[in-house]
Amino acid sequence: MIGGETNQKIVRVLTDEYDLGRAGVTFKNIAPPDARRALESRQVRAMIVVVPLAEKYLSLVRGLFNQNAMTAPVLIPIESAGAIAEKERAYESFDVPKGTLRGSPPVPSDDLTTLRVSFNVVARKKLDNDLVTDLTQALMNARRDLLGELPILAQVTAPDTDADAYLPVHPGAAAHYNSTEQSFLDKWGNAIFLTPMILGGLVSVLAAARKFVRAGGPPTKEAALDTLYALGRRIRTTEKESELCDIEREIDRVLQSQRIRAMSGDENALDVTTLNVAAHRLENLIHDRRAILAAQQSGKVSV
Repeated sequence: MIGGETNQKIVRVLTDEYDLGRAGVTFKNIAPPDARRALESRQVRAMIVVVPLAEKYLSLVRGLFNQNAMTAPVLIPIESAGAIAEKERAYESFDVPKGTLRGSPPVPSDDLTTLRVSFNVVARKKLDNDLVTDLTQALMNARRDLLGELPILAQVTAPDTDADAYLPVHPGAAAHYNSTEQSFLDKWGNAIFLTPMILGGLVSVLAAARKFVRAGGPPTKEAALDTLYALGRRIRTTEKESELCDIEREIDRVLQSQRIRAMSGDENALDVTTLNVAAHRLENLIHDRRAILAAQQSGKVSV
């Protein structure tokens, strides 16, 4: 096995699938410079090589053998590649095209089934989708531009974007491969149209909250007048002198509060004229009610 330390898992997978341990097959790790000598001295009977199907690497494989028809290498198919790929999803079943290693006579003489190992560019899940989309597009554009100079880039392909893929594709990369990149309006359209509505709702809520908070504060003009009008109704219906005294104290509190606000420059304070008119009217009502109550009391005593 050339590069045995790196390809230990392939050795294990093949050993398990074909029960090579029971067959007495052993593997030996061989460095690339020693591979040809190991074959010629019969230290090994077969060799596993994991390389890209590109001329640079195929020429290295050809260099392991004498260049004549009698010593042409025999490539051994891995017929169970499909079964292995089902169990070990890091691998794929792949057919090496006829004549890949040598053209005349062709080696292999026909398409040959073997295992393919993929190398993947990976990214952290937390990376922004737009960033990964841009990176993926840049890589694929570079592949297209450099394909003439570097034919090996033809083997750079899009990954499996299915949901159950062995390695899940980053959403940003999937957007490029599936041509589902979102335009500016696709990304921000909802925000653009909903933001004014949300802000309008917030303004309404804040206004209601402000009104609620101010409800416990000093009364407004309308509230102060309503309070004075309500006192007038109470004056007309009260039956006790003590209640009239309580009402007088409430009038004093309202008048004092409004005068303090007027002095502080509060625009919601009642003006002095309105206060005087309201106070004078309530005093007259209290005077008249006291007279009525006194008359009623005198009538009861005389009886």
